[in-house]
Amino acid sequence: MRDFVNLFKALSDETRIRILKVLLERECCVCEVMQALNISQSRASRNLGILENAGFVKSRRDGLWIIYSIDEQKMNSYAALLVELLRDSLVDNETILQDRQRLRHARRVGPKAIRS
Repeated sequence: MRDFVNLFKALSDETRIRILKVLLERECCVCEVMQALNISQSRASRNLGILENAGFVKSRRDGLWIIYSIDEQKMNSYAALLVELLRDSLVDNETILQDRQRLRHARRVGPKAIRS
């Protein structure tokens, strides 16, 4: 029951839904999420952590960067259903469309270039 509740708590925030939509497009580092959503590093990191703890997202190190992606292999069946619902939802939402457009231009930058 606790895992089920944590899934819905993780999805109860607009920023986390937007992050999941971005990660459904492609894997990203924190700096790419920041650029796509036009948010601070601390806000991106905090929300990615919540999504990871809920089981939606996984991370891996790639040199200087921590790369986040949808954890399709390890997520439970409830999370998988919610991700599929999200994949097909909000396709014409203006905020999501803007995030997707910014994601096209997002690039990985070094830690010294990140400003919170």
